Amino acid sequence: MLSGRSALVTGAASGIGRKVALRLADMGARVVVADIDAAGGAATVAEARAAGGEMTFVATDIADPAQNAALMAAVQDLYGGLDLACNNAGLDGRIARFTEFDLADLHQVLAVNVTGTFLAMQGQIRLMEQGGGGAIVNVASVAGLLGMPRMALYSAAKHAVVGLTRSAGLEYARRGIRINAVCPGGIETPMLARLADHAGGRDQSGSAALTSAHPIGRLGQPEEVAELITWLLSPAASFMAGAVIPVDGGYSAI
Repeated sequence: MLSGRSALVTGAASGIGRKVALRLADMGARVVVADIDAAGGAATVAEARAAGGEMTFVATDIADPAQNAALMAAVQDLYGGLDLACNNAGLDGRIARFTEFDLADLHQVLAVNVTGTFLAMQGQIRLMEQGGGGAIVNVASVAGLLGMPRMALYSAAKHAVVGLTRSAGLEYARRGIRINAVCPGGIETPMLARLADHAGGRDQSGSAALTSAHPIGRLGQPEEVAELITWLLSPAASFMAGAVIPVDGGYSAI
């Protein structure tokens, strides 16, 4: 379905980003993956190539403007342009009461989730404009739709990702670039494992507390989110623009 298309996935060393990259490669796309975790990125590439996919890793801190620009240049050099992009790189930051956060906490969370996504989108849109169009999916969070006690900075940052998506989605819809976002709930990833340590109460473990918060009765799998993202990137979603879609087992419907 995506044979010959060039794709970029940030935050692809593990979790949702890895599954998106692997699924895109399986669908025939030529994929560039980026992450600050070089070992994890290399493992994603090795898995894709073992299955016959085409994939290249570029070590990148997306919060760094120079590294972000270098990533876009690498995509251009490798494939002569960009058709598809998934901005998955993110940081949950410290879990604390609102008054316990300091400016360093705020700057760290905003740098990755907001500045990094903003810079990546700018570079991706420029490449796509040169090629006549494309599709971008940003990975926000259910925390970008709802408040999250003790995670105010993460929630604020993901609300910003939603705002970037809707605004840019409206701006570029008539210019052949579809921009959408997904908002995962509790997905079994390394980030969620860290969160589980803080989610328990007196009567249940962190994992049980997170599971019970989802009306569907279980946590999600990275593959389930990846299926939605790759669909949004595909021609099958040609009428989707500026959408922000929960994939959260009913969490945000409560």
